[in-house]
Amino acid sequence: MFLEVAPSIIASLARSMPESLMTNVTDFLLEGKAPNRIALRPLNREHTYGELQAATSSIAGYLIEAGCVRGDRVVLVSENSLFWVAAYLGILRAGLVCVPLPPAISPPDFEYVLDVTAPRMVMAQASFAARNDDRLDAVHIVTDHKCPPLSNLFSQTSFADLTSERASPHPVPSLPTISPDDLAALMFTSGSTGKPRGVMVSHRNIMANTESIIQYLGLTANDRIMTVLPFHYCFGTSLLHTHLRCGGELVLDSRFTYPEVILKRMIATECSGFAGVPSHFQILLRNSSLRKKSFPHLRYVQQAGGHLPPTFIRELQQALPQTQIFIMYGQTEATARLSYLPPEFLDTKLSSIGKGIPGVTLRVLSESGGEVSPGQVGEIVAEGENVALGYWPSAAPATDEHANPFRYGKLYTGDLATVDEDGFIYIVDRAKDFLKCGGKRMSCRQIEDQLLACEEVLEAAVIGIPDEILGEAVKAFVVPRAANGNGLKESLYLFCRKNMPPPLVPRDIAVIQSLPKNSSGKVLKQLLRAL
Repeated sequence: MFLEVAPSIIASLARSMPESLMTNVTDFLLEGKAPNRIALRPLNREHTYGELQAATSSIAGYLIEAGCVRGDRVVLVSENSLFWVAAYLGILRAGLVCVPLPPAISPPDFEYVLDVTAPRMVMAQASFAARNDDRLDAVHIVTDHKCPPLSNLFSQTSFADLTSERASPHPVPSLPTISPDDLAALMFTSGSTGKPRGVMVSHRNIMANTESIIQYLGLTANDRIMTVLPFHYCFGTSLLHTHLRCGGELVLDSRFTYPEVILKRMIATECSGFAGVPSHFQILLRNSSLRKKSFPHLRYVQQAGGHLPPTFIRELQQALPQTQIFIMYGQTEATARLSYLPPEFLDTKLSSIGKGIPGVTLRVLSESGGEVSPGQVGEIVAEGENVALGYWPSAAPATDEHANPFRYGKLYTGDLATVDEDGFIYIVDRAKDFLKCGGKRMSCRQIEDQLLACEEVLEAAVIGIPDEILGEAVKAFVVPRAANGNGLKESLYLFCRKNMPPPLVPRDIAVIQSLPKNSSGKVLKQLLRAL
């Protein structure tokens, strides 16, 4: 039996706690919020901070009553929803470790995560649980449609039973004391090069990164963001953290397959912000009516999760001339963000990821460990309270010290970059995403940027293929802007020969209808290599 906790009791406890002593992310995000303000706006519904606080408190009590103890792992698998948010915050408030996973996770990867994390409980949307019931036999499973603390909500009745003080006959459950360095979440990477790796994110990591992002974006309680990114992805989670912390609002919509629907809802809900990965902006700019619409309330857009070519940044400036555009860089291993380029530098520092966000020091180091001079190439190395604790122990730990990016209290990102005279950083490419053609190293990113300068191309990805003479040759996969793509291959060959040095011209161009991506929108090049 779970304990229903009156939100008024929880709120009074949070208000009596000095902010400087807050060590729990849930208190950090929800403390002091006006209960009648809207926090989440999914399709056809609204959920207030009071409702979110009540649901979160009830789930935390339920988990403790179910026997979960501090440090236990709880897997969370769901689309963006009140269920996801309340479960996530409830797990953290109970001193447990949340393991968020995408509903589209492959069965082998799901089994692997269950094996290495040994969760005490799985909280999942009912459709996922039904598809994986054979893998969940030995685990306590709670679904969104049969979640005792949220039963009132999902039966479409009111929140009265959760929000009335009279509905709390039991004492407040004993909530554990949590250290800021306690583990809060295991954020599993996409596993593009082998098994997924769980990044250990602490309460301190989340709080530090959240405050930093709020500061440079200038977020306030008046901000309302269109949220198309999944919360199980660290970029999406950062949107949840920042907007709850500042008392703002998140409009939830997972229908980006239909970009016109998203644009229409952004206007209707008067969104002040939008966040996306490169593919979101490429589709909006070349396959939607974005340029023809007016967004009078849109104050800013955030772009991260990969490289957006300069061609698209210029197009975005033209499409949204009154909107601030923040180009950002980060990694799961850094909780979310590491750097940003202020909007006022877009014209003079195009292609730069900017400098470290507040509280983060970024350096570009040579192999000998010294800082590179302008124009030289080195690896981006980060320091700050947002740098995660490391990787969750797995069955196959790295044997090479340099294969572990967490070294000497720093994060070695694996991204190669240069700096200019003003200290702005420019990524060259991932260390693993270079081709060696005729003895010369070439960046896949550089070739992809050139291909996307052709306006007939919507998306592009480059890999290396064996070549007897050069060692490696360029193969390009492109998605046409037009529906059929007739004639694109021939015209793109002519474009490349005219605008690119001979070593960069692809030996082979494959026109496909879509690039394979993970649930976060990142291109899966290992699948392209199998085509």
